[in-house]
Amino acid sequence: MDEPPHRMRPPQEPPQRPRRPRRARPYDPVTRPGWSPVRPGTARSPEAHGEPQEDLPPSARLYGAPVAPPRHGIPRRLRRPLIGLLVLVICAGAVTGVAVLAVRSLSSAEPARVTDRVAGAGYRLPAGWNRAASPPVTGFTSAAGDGRTVTVLVGPGEPVTDARRSATELADLYSKLLLHGDEVKVEEDEAVTVGGWTGHSRALRAQYRDVVNLPAYLRVVVLTRPSGPPVVLLAVARPDGPGPRAAIDAVVAGLGPA
Repeated sequence: MDEPPHRMRPPQEPPQRPRRPRRARPYDPVTRPGWSPVRPGTARSPEAHGEPQEDLPPSARLYGAPVAPPRHGIPRRLRRPLIGLLVLVICAGAVTGVAVLAVRSLSSAEPARVTDRVAGAGYRLPAGWNRAASPPVTGFTSAAGDGRTVTVLVGPGEPVTDARRSATELADLYSKLLLHGDEVKVEEDEAVTVGGWTGHSRALRAQYRDVVNLPAYLRVVVLTRPSGPPVVLLAVARPDGPGPRAAIDAVVAGLGPA
């Protein structure tokens, strides 16, 4: 009996041992001797300073760990002079502030006063008033006001024998020159004594028919003295009101010798 032919089996490769994957080593140019990205020469690795490389960022691995800048303090020999100088500056500032406050308090406590040497008279100014550089009306030698509503002018007058008549004539004259009222009424006409001087006061109130101009107020005071020309005060308020009138009364009450 014939035997069947044998089949040829393919040759089997011998079993191979599995290879362990190789761990990729990070590129570290610092380990290359003789080269440094910062300056020529051999770079120093962080391990040379005793620093663990695993805890450093890539930049530190490349350039090394950052070094804290040196502390620049004030030398001890200069500390005391600088402290003394600082104390002196603070004390000087405090003294200056106290002096400024004292001057302001004194200036606010004492009202301003105008001294008119030509007219031979002086008068106090209400709060917020200032003396004018030059009188706006000829014949007067000093002027003051609040810059908004009231203006007061003082100057020497012509020799008179009747103060009432002089005050009446001057009030009518300045009313026509300054007020131009459609209707003018006499608000005051009486004798006055101010600063040891006697005289007369006359006040007028001007009204207008138009709706633009508000009522205005004018007052003339003529004071005679034992020697020398009389003192003339002219006050104008636009518009009229209790406040401007009170301020004018205060100036008149404060008139006196220069």
